[in-house]
Amino acid sequence: MRYEFKLPDIGEGIAEAEIVAWHVKVGDTIAEDQQIADMMTDKATVEMESPVAGKVIELAGEVGDQVPIGSVLAVIETAGADRAAEPVDDSEDERPLADGAVEATPELAEEIREALVNPGEINGFWLPRKNLFLGRWMRHGGFYPDPKLRLFRNGIGFVTGHDPHDRCELKPELAQRSRQFRNALVHYTYPTLSYYIAHMNRYSSLGAELAVSQGRQSFSVADIVIRPLATFFYNYVVRLGFLDGGEGLLMHLYHAVYVSWKYAKAWEMTRIKSH
Repeated sequence: MRYEFKLPDIGEGIAEAEIVAWHVKVGDTIAEDQQIADMMTDKATVEMESPVAGKVIELAGEVGDQVPIGSVLAVIETAGADRAAEPVDDSEDERPLADGAVEATPELAEEIREALVNPGEINGFWLPRKNLFLGRWMRHGGFYPDPKLRLFRNGIGFVTGHDPHDRCELKPELAQRSRQFRNALVHYTYPTLSYYIAHMNRYSSLGAELAVSQGRQSFSVADIVIRPLATFFYNYVVRLGFLDGGEGLLMHLYHAVYVSWKYAKAWEMTRIKSH
């Protein structure tokens, strides 16, 4: 059946990307994770890999063409069921919360359909996430199954937390009847290091603002040096992040740097205000 591979969000503020090279042509039979194109933005050139195996039946354009983020880059004929998105009727009791750069596998889509048809007394559903970093599935270090509440009855869920780590929860005064799906949502988190580092820079600034609002003011070696080292050790060693290869090392190394940046920026903010 037809599978539409849409160009994922490959950089903060990026609206489109240029086709630099095609590595396949219409009619080719490709394997899962095979590179199909190189896309270039003003920040980086990113390799696009197919998440499915099958036969290429359509390509978005020619080398040099601009492709908008979220539009179809390639159409692949697979042996499975259709993976085209189905419209959501807002009149139903259950509504999915949209997430950025994510994709439901055919198995997850079928689970969701079954849940919508017969939810029983369940008020919310948790979706495990298959987080991809530099194209690799992060199976360890706390990044899987990483379940998020993404489907719940109308009027029962609400958004809480702090930007950028907002989250959905069921209203505490209502029955907390929920279950987790077996199949995962594919989450295209960070396709390039430049994208990851840019996000960690932004997130550390938001985290610093929160830390200042909570009263952190002084320069703290414990927060700026020791806490990041402890974070790296816990995620990379204790939680087995090292099993995710070089990608796992880079993910946890730069996440630890983010922690250091956050508290250093918090100190800087209070220092600037005091002058």
